[in-house]
Formats: sequence, structure tokens, C-alpha cells
Amino acid sequence: MRSCRLITIFGEATDFPDPRAARDDGLVAVGGDLSTDLVLRAYRKGIFPWSAKPVTWWSPDPRGIIPLDSFHIPSRLARRLRRGEFRITLNTAFPTVMRGCATPAPGREETWICSAFLRTYEKLHRLGVAHSAEAWQNDRLVGGVYGVALGGLFAGESMFHTVPNAGSAALVTLLIALRDAGFTLFDTQMVTNHTARFGAVEIPRDTYLTRLEHALRVPAIFPGSAGTLGQVTPALPTFGTAPAFQCPPDSSPDATA
Repeated sequence: MRSCRLITIFGEATDFPDPRAARDDGLVAVGGDLSTDLVLRAYRKGIFPWSAKPVTWWSPDPRGIIPLDSFHIPSRLARRLRRGEFRITLNTAFPTVMRGCATPAPGREETWICSAFLRTYEKLHRLGVAHSAEAWQNDRLVGGVYGVALGGLFAGESMFHTVPNAGSAALVTLLIALRDAGFTLFDTQMVTNHTARFGAVEIPRDTYLTRLEHALRVPAIFPGSAGTLGQVTPALPTFGTAPAFQCPPDSSPDATA
């Protein structure tokens, strides 16, 4: 079993260790805080936070991604999107989406999204780094996803739904938009049964870190960032293929998300 020297990060002056030195379970470091600067530095090194008391930092091997050039849209979901059952928007209800992801639901009785995470990611949203996609029915928010965009990377964090397929509708529309905007890497951290439906795959951490290095150099802009945000109408492929999303294990949505 590979060993790892865990470090405690004191403030923002201490840098993260090489993620390749992580423990077998993916734990890289313990300590520090959830300041926006530290969180963004972590993402740029292929590391993400997963608890607040204490703050823990992770980089699992293998790493889950959904290839933006080949993800799968289940045919039933594609039909529902074509029928216009959901209205999808970008960045119109970020705090509400995060709170939806933090709310206990069947199969997700506990979540790592505590008040500290809410504060940090809402700050990142105000900085133009964290983004959301929302699914609506009759002007009621019924699902959504959120994550962090850096260069050509989108790091998916969580998703939720209150009616079947709403979260998946937001996810699929988001990733079509990301693909079309030139993003090259969609990080799901780990592969779950739900993300596997959309073509999520595991790749070695070394491969992920190489792809991350390239993605961070891509001058992609999150869809809508330079103009008016609002309803998104996805151009769905005939047979249901294109790009998709994630949730860590303790908050994985079920197949109706």
C-alpha cells in the first residue's frame, strides 16, 4: 500500500503537494480553509475539496470524466427535451441550485455541501468562475447542476432534481453548450451509475493531469458570460450523442435525475 505524508495547509502561503503523492484513497492534504484563492489553486492542480471540518483535499486515481466529444444522451431524455418539457437557463439561480444540491433527498441523505461550501462557491460565482444550469417547469426550479470553469475545464460539482429527469436535462444542455463553447475537459471526479449513463469513463490520474494542463490553456468562455443570460435551446442530435456531468458518491443522483 502506497503511503502519503499528509500536510496541513496554514493559510494561503503553503502550496499543495503533488497530487501524485496522494494516498490510495485519493486524499492529498488536510487543513487550510475554503478561501476562494486556495480552492482555485487546488482545481488548477487537479485537486478538489470534499469536507469542511477539517478541510480535506482529494485527487483520486483513476479520475472520472465525461468526454465532451462523445458523451451519450439517453433516448428517452432526448425525447423529453425535444418536447420542451423543461426550460433550461444558465446562471440565473446559482445559490438556489447549490441549496438544492445540499438538500437531503432519497439516496442522498447526507452531503458535503455545508454552509462553508455554500459561502465559498457563491463567492466564486460572483467572481465569474462558478456557474450553474437550471431546469424549470411552469417557472418553478425543478433541477440543476453547478461547477467551476477554468480555461477549457469545467469541474462538475453536484446536481439535483425535484421531478424526474430535470437534473439530467440541465446537465445535458449545459454540456452541449460547453462543447460548443470550446471546452475540452469535463471533470466528474468519480464515475457513478448515473454519470455512466452519459458516457462517463475513468482515466488514470496522470492522464487527467496532462489533459488538465492543456485545458487550462484553452481560452474558453462559459456560455453566456459575455452577453445576456437566459433560456438555452439545445440543438439535440438525432440519435442522442454529444457531451455530459457528475456527483461525488455520497450525493449521486438516481437514474431519474
